[in-house]
Amino acid sequence: MLGVALLVFREVMEAALIVSIVCAATRGVARRGLFVTAGIGLGIIGALLVAMSASLIAQVASGSGQEIFNACVLLTAVVMIGWHVVWMSKHSRELVQQMDTLGSAIKAGSSSLTLLLAVVALAVLREGSEIVLFLYGMAAGGIGATGLTGGIVLGVGSGALLGFALYFGLLRIPVKHFFKVTNWMLVLLAAGLASTAARFLVQGNLLPSWGAQVWDVSWLLPNGSLAGQTLGILIGYDASPAGIQLVFYAATLLLMVIGVQRLNRTPPSSTQARSRPLGPTAK
Repeated sequence: MLGVALLVFREVMEAALIVSIVCAATRGVARRGLFVTAGIGLGIIGALLVAMSASLIAQVASGSGQEIFNACVLLTAVVMIGWHVVWMSKHSRELVQQMDTLGSAIKAGSSSLTLLLAVVALAVLREGSEIVLFLYGMAAGGIGATGLTGGIVLGVGSGALLGFALYFGLLRIPVKHFFKVTNWMLVLLAAGLASTAARFLVQGNLLPSWGAQVWDVSWLLPNGSLAGQTLGILIGYDASPAGIQLVFYAATLLLMVIGVQRLNRTPPSSTQARSRPLGPTAK
């Protein structure tokens, strides 16, 4: 049971941390609870479908189907997160004003709601499909129903609690700094996902490694440890990255930072100009 719980915990933790960051970053957007629930539901359905077609996926691209699938999911999430960071850099001032003065959610958040649905679904899809595949293998290996059920409950519960802890910790950040902090967290999260996608593409022999191990600090903080895995999710930590992973990481960081800076140079929209008299200026 403990083996199942640890396996499920690690996969749920990864999805829960990603979902928590995205949910915190869309603080103040109306109807986000509905979209989070819908995203989780779609992700679970997708994970079950992926697990049921595992043999077909394994046959794609000469046995590299799973690597290609994981890389595509991760790169899609990177695009969605980048979309949100750009959107939020344009609308965060208006969100702060709404939260300071009216205490209600902004109504112009359709872009972030779409992002929220997509990223939640993708996170649950990737981690959920791995959980289903692993559990299927363990069940085939003879583990009893009691051990399997107990491990799932323990793993899902502990992983979700860690995600909630991060979420409520983020909510303690003062509103005037909140969106800047969460935007930077999303930038680092996207860069880490891009780096992981590059690793999957290297494993599928679709990209050169450009150096199998640029450095190796696994003796200090291995990827498989709880701290290593958490940092891997939050900032893209890898104890022994390949060169192409560093290129993907740096390119994603650079593109997102340049995109936000260019947008911030543009004059405020008429909507923002009209909203300023409603409350104090965001600092």
